[in-house]
Amino acid sequence: MSALRIAAIRARIEHALAPLQLEIVDESHLHAGHAGARDGRGHFRVRIVAAAFADVPAVRRHQLVYAALGELMQTDIHALALDTRAPDEVK
Repeated sequence: MSALRIAAIRARIEHALAPLQLEIVDESHLHAGHAGARDGRGHFRVRIVAAAFADVPAVRRHQLVYAALGELMQTDIHALALDTRAPDEVK
């Protein structure tokens, strides 16, 4: 299930934001027994470097990612830790 969820997350982010870099880590195993884990949705850490984030405040960047993920936020994702950067913010 994890591989399918990661593939779905990747496809939506790639389609919406055309990232230069995209890393997705499933951290669900770290939350076993957590209330959010009981419903079967996952915990993910996502790092995105995209030109779409240039000159965009952090809150708006996160909103763009949430919009790209759409209903996955309700059906497959319980928690999402985001690191969003524009290309010029990466060393």
